[in-house]
Amino acid sequence: MSIPQSGGGPIEHHDQLAQYLADGCKPKDDWRIGTEHEKFGYDKAGLMPLPYDGPCGIKAMLDGLREGFGWDPVEEDGKIIGLVKDGANVSLEPGGQLELSGAPLETIHETCDEVNSHLKEVQQIADKIGAGFIGLGAAPIWTHEQMPLMPKGRYKLMDAYMDTVGTHGKQMMRRTCTVQVNLDFASEADMVQKFRVGLALQPVATALFANSPFFNGEENGHKSWRSRIWRNLDDARTGMLPFVFEDGMGFERYVQYALDVPMYFVYRDGKYVDALGQSFRDFMKGELPALPGEMPTQSDWGDHLTTCFPEVRIKKFMEMRGADGGPWRRLCALPAFWVGLMYDQTALDAAWDLCNGWDAQTREELRVAASVDGVSAEVNGIKMMDVARECVAISKAGLAARAKTGNGGLVPDETHFLNALEEVVETGHSPACELVHKYRDEWGGDLTKIYDEYSY
Repeated sequence: MSIPQSGGGPIEHHDQLAQYLADGCKPKDDWRIGTEHEKFGYDKAGLMPLPYDGPCGIKAMLDGLREGFGWDPVEEDGKIIGLVKDGANVSLEPGGQLELSGAPLETIHETCDEVNSHLKEVQQIADKIGAGFIGLGAAPIWTHEQMPLMPKGRYKLMDAYMDTVGTHGKQMMRRTCTVQVNLDFASEADMVQKFRVGLALQPVATALFANSPFFNGEENGHKSWRSRIWRNLDDARTGMLPFVFEDGMGFERYVQYALDVPMYFVYRDGKYVDALGQSFRDFMKGELPALPGEMPTQSDWGDHLTTCFPEVRIKKFMEMRGADGGPWRRLCALPAFWVGLMYDQTALDAAWDLCNGWDAQTREELRVAASVDGVSAEVNGIKMMDVARECVAISKAGLAARAKTGNGGLVPDETHFLNALEEVVETGHSPACELVHKYRDEWGGDLTKIYDEYSY
């Protein structure tokens, strides 16, 4: 989840809303890669999720990272709830999932170095306090009641609201993890093309990275239960956004969508003011019930944009949001996959050619099928494995064309970061398939063995 936005004066006219998004446009040489990934922490002694307080808890983790590695604390109501350093931040998801929101970097080589450095820091502190961390799309065993709610005002509001708008919102908050990448766009037209490709092919990422076949201590019948959860969370702010593929799509059209997403809060003086279900359109008129007479600021608009949860979303950059959290090497494969597709124009055009004939129903059916069957999914004669294989090939060509070297020039490009995905399309087995095989054949139905084998 995002931290509160800061800066920016009052919004005095409607055009500023679209301009806020357009201000993210950058020339290609300035495009960067921001990788975010979440992981579950647990007490090694009892294999239970970490509480906030205590010697083996989230606060102890954050304090350890702060003291040991020079991170600066982020506090709310006197409690440490995050860390910042060198353009990156460590934050807490509602159930205590630890998230790294990486700095904007130029290459996947740098991104992977950042991921590796972060996980080594986490491992060092976790070992000291008796904790472990694991990368999965959904908590395999823990119940809702066993997952603590972190002491953040935003989460308290959301937790109370979720049951009024869907059936799976609290599962998302406390018991899921994702890996995503944030990408830049050059212009409105570039944003639109990337948005369409990103949405249409997001089910492919879901299938390739599917890693949540367990929930409540048993198989759940899905390769990606995390993706299943998002389908019954809150229809007003999730989904595949069919309007993105319609004529007239642009920054202003996204503004109109976001204005129709009910509000959660307004952040004032370090506090989250309850605006649940209220309208940003009313806020623009000075008629928000939560703050009568007040007009919104640009940071209020930025905060509101973080409460839209479609499969792809834009702020001043674009977020690819469809993948399960996973093991170490896949945390680098996800940004590599999308950078290869998006940051080379030939690759982007090829990706659009692959999916531009799909209608809204096909895209939605692919989304559903990806969560259930992963790379084995088939919709209207479209075989997910065939599409995934083509996407990985296009991405690899895009990364080769970028020719971003690593290791002092010894590594010629970024294509090797796709190795994990090439294995999936060669074998037909996603991480979820491997987990189910282990559970049935090697672990004898003992799901607790997942912690020994798959923790970082």
